[in-house]
Amino acid sequence: MSEENKQAMESAIQTLNQLATSHSTPKNFKKTISDLITELQTDEYSLSVRAANAISSLDDITQDPNVPSFVRTTLWQAVSVLESIRE
Repeated sequence: MSEENKQAMESAIQTLNQLATSHSTPKNFKKTISDLITELQTDEYSLSVRAANAISSLDDITQDPNVPSFVRTTLWQAVSVLESIRE
């Protein structure tokens, strides 16, 4: 696992963590994002598999019409970082 990939994963987790702890993020999205952070931090799968799973989940969240625009934009930032992870 390259150092670049580790840094990208940490950056994405940090971005998601900011959303999960923000008072302006709706509760239902906080729970989903918190669960996603937990999945990203487990070592059960390789880094690239965890990133791909997270991208899929984040894409589903961003398609929800009830997501506030600032949350959607921040999620896209996390997706962009996760897409850079390759093995």
